[in-house]
Amino acid sequence: MDLEPEVPEDDDDDESKSLRRKFILSLILGFPVLLAAMPHMIPGGLFYQSWLPHSAWAWVELIFATPVVFWCGGFLHLRGLKSLKNLSPNMFTLIMLGVGAAYFFSLVAVIAPGIFPESFRENGSIGLYFESATVITVLVILGQWLEARARRKTGQAIQSLMDLAANTAHRLNENGEEEDLEVDQLASGDRLRVRPGEKIPVDGKIVEGRSRIDESMITGEPEAVAKESGDEVIGATVNQSGSFVMEAGAVGYDTVLSRIVEMVAEAQRSRAPVQNLADRVALFFVPTVVAISLLTFVLWFFIGPDPALAHAIVNAIAVLIIACPCALGLATPMSIMVGVGAGAKEGILIRNAESLERAEKITHLVMDKTGTLTEGKPQVVDIRSNDSEKVADWLGEVAAVESQSEHPIGRGIVHSAKEKEPSLPEAKDFESTTGGGVRATVEGSTIRVGSRKFLEGEGVSLDDSLSEAAETLQNEAKTVVWAARDETLLGLIAVADPIKKTTKKAIESLHDLGIEPVMCTGDQEKTAKAVARELGIDQVHAGVSPEDKQRIVEDLRKQGHRVAMAGDGINDAPALAAADVGIAMGTGTDAAIESAGITLVKGDLMGIQSSLRLSRKVMRNIRQNLFFAFIYNAAGIPIAAGVLYPFTGFLLNPMLAGAAMSFSSVSVIANALRLRKAKFSE
Repeated sequence: MDLEPEVPEDDDDDESKSLRRKFILSLILGFPVLLAAMPHMIPGGLFYQSWLPHSAWAWVELIFATPVVFWCGGFLHLRGLKSLKNLSPNMFTLIMLGVGAAYFFSLVAVIAPGIFPESFRENGSIGLYFESATVITVLVILGQWLEARARRKTGQAIQSLMDLAANTAHRLNENGEEEDLEVDQLASGDRLRVRPGEKIPVDGKIVEGRSRIDESMITGEPEAVAKESGDEVIGATVNQSGSFVMEAGAVGYDTVLSRIVEMVAEAQRSRAPVQNLADRVALFFVPTVVAISLLTFVLWFFIGPDPALAHAIVNAIAVLIIACPCALGLATPMSIMVGVGAGAKEGILIRNAESLERAEKITHLVMDKTGTLTEGKPQVVDIRSNDSEKVADWLGEVAAVESQSEHPIGRGIVHSAKEKEPSLPEAKDFESTTGGGVRATVEGSTIRVGSRKFLEGEGVSLDDSLSEAAETLQNEAKTVVWAARDETLLGLIAVADPIKKTTKKAIESLHDLGIEPVMCTGDQEKTAKAVARELGIDQVHAGVSPEDKQRIVEDLRKQGHRVAMAGDGINDAPALAAADVGIAMGTGTDAAIESAGITLVKGDLMGIQSSLRLSRKVMRNIRQNLFFAFIYNAAGIPIAAGVLYPFTGFLLNPMLAGAAMSFSSVSVIANALRLRKAKFSE
């Protein structure tokens, strides 16, 4: 088969257009062949048959059949020869043998009829099969054209993503003057001006100005996001209200949009493990069909009715043609291509077909809490201070330390402190303990911020009354962060990460699909269990490290479960890679996305159940296609061999065999295209 392009090609150079031209031309040239070969089946045929002698009509068939078989259908024979050269017999092997046998037998009968014995003749002439070779070629070209059109449609998902990108940008030179240029001419570090209503050319960050950005193409959220100096912006999103200057970061193939396009294209070209079964079947199926065809020829030649040779040739060719496994070769890739394209339109990016197939059999879904079940944007909801301390005296110091941390809780504390005091003191000698806390020197004192266990390990004594308050807050699904200056306790900060609006419905949908959700979080146990109770999650693992998450996934797999892991952070990457299927939130880190087989662009938990439903629908579609492929062969081969002839006198004409073979391919294509309109979400 032709190689699939990595991205959709220009319409002017489209394979489907070339095949359409070949089909139309073969149809036009094939019509005179039918007129010459079958006058008794065409109204008025006996009238025009008298215009030329029989030998002349035979030359008409030869003249018009030759360009159909070798010009229009030449690519079919080249593929058949390559299959023999590579010792990988396939549908084109059977087409080449069947059409070739019909054509060359007829060619010899026209050019040198005298070499045939009298027993080969019927009414004084040798039977010709140009019409079979011609019609079969036309039907196969039709099937190839329909297949190319279907593949073209699956590329529309990629093309629609590519169309989102901006074409031009306004670059500022060293003098601050603007120059317009193509986006592919930009380099990292270029300063670009973006005006209201324009698409952001590439990924980068704002250095001057502020605006609201429509990021719905990435996040799926209709509400525009406020952005100001220092904030990251994504290429192809739309600037709405203000003008700003940005510094280009990722350009070309490194942008978020380009990575999405590459991921979708790669998945559409990938192979599902079930395809290996179809390939193994085809490898043995084709030689078996050739053997059955030869056996059919021998049996009909020696024990068939007169003219024995004619019956032997017709039935042997019919066996070769109807057995062509066109549909078998299409069954899996068509469903994968259409399913991946349909998923991309819903914000579900499949990295490869193997992940799609594995997702069908998932029994357990391991999920991180922060950023997956919750918004991932913690907010400070309560602050309790030690009796001898005032919040105003120490909140800025704590925020100064957390400003150097990448943890979402730290960002929430910084945001809350800046609302009270915009400027923060400087923090030096910052240190972080994974899963514990952070410390730094602020104005000559060591400020420690973290879990109860972390502070106690640092020699800080905790107040009993604050400990009781912390327990109450944790029972309310709030995360408690303790703070100390040197060895003196300052107080605690309660942070709540709101549960996403769609999370509860998504968990219910997972239960309906028979999938057991498992929460794995580095957060405190009481907070984790409170969230789990609200969502209806029975299995909870709290206070776990990245290594623990990976171990939990591996333990579940050892117990015989099929495990999917959903996460969005760097700490989730090992578990994502260890799971049968990794599902990354598109709003998460690159490390998480690179470790996952499925990425949800919108970062919405509803996308998980949608991706699992997508997998089930695609795999069911593949099995339906395999049924369509095999049922035609299983029923058609015995009929083509003539098994019904002793009882009914029925023989399958090679042209009808070609039509049945093509119809099986059309059935597979039509069934796969149903996925384009399938609904994957509730």
